[in-house]
Amino acid sequence: MFLSPYFTKLDQSVFISAQQASDFAKKVAEDFNPIHDVGAKRFCVPGDLLFALVLTEYGLSQNMQFKFAGMVGDRVELNVDKNVADKFSLCDTKGKEYLHIERQGDECQCDVQTAAFIKSYVAFSGLNFIHVLVPMMKQYKMMINPDRPLVIYESMSFHLDHFDFSTISLHLIKQDLAIDGKRGDVTLTFELQSQGKVIGSGVKTLVLSGLREFDEEKAQQMCDRYESRKRA
Repeated sequence: MFLSPYFTKLDQSVFISAQQASDFAKKVAEDFNPIHDVGAKRFCVPGDLLFALVLTEYGLSQNMQFKFAGMVGDRVELNVDKNVADKFSLCDTKGKEYLHIERQGDECQCDVQTAAFIKSYVAFSGLNFIHVLVPMMKQYKMMINPDRPLVIYESMSFHLDHFDFSTISLHLIKQDLAIDGKRGDVTLTFELQSQGKVIGSGVKTLVLSGLREFDEEKAQQMCDRYESRKRA
């Protein structure tokens, strides 16, 4: 499975090192958020890696809902017991919960479909900041703190009509931002397509914190820093 370089499994435990998490963020998800850097003061494992880990360990279901409950640090021991119900949580060995999962419908344990879905989803996520969130901030005339940009991955859900695909792509069809003081709740609605046909849909939610009045120059500087990290 293509995800194997980005975690270490021992019996029913999984460990993700800061290096593995950082490599996944940059090489797979094209996520250059500083909190995924090795040695970052507020380091955490990318939410997309936890999402991908769940699909790798438990398979792909027609309907799935994911809600994040906490940030995973360097080499936290996560329990991946196979004996779970259709509603379960990704926890560490001390019982702390990091991700809540619900699933319904038929299941697919095929690596081809699972890998295709993961790669497409994380590629979609990698475009969110520059191509979706920044233009949305400009539209609503509000922005996150450019000196300490923080976007929190809150939840994601999707529905698949079937598993008859070997490649799949995500297409953004709607985006909304609800502002409440210094908090912004982003909702991204997408379609799942294969060979030009719609085979499913999904919704991703994010939280923007520390909102303030939009500043074109500072927003551009923030984007420039992000692109510079990407080139580096």
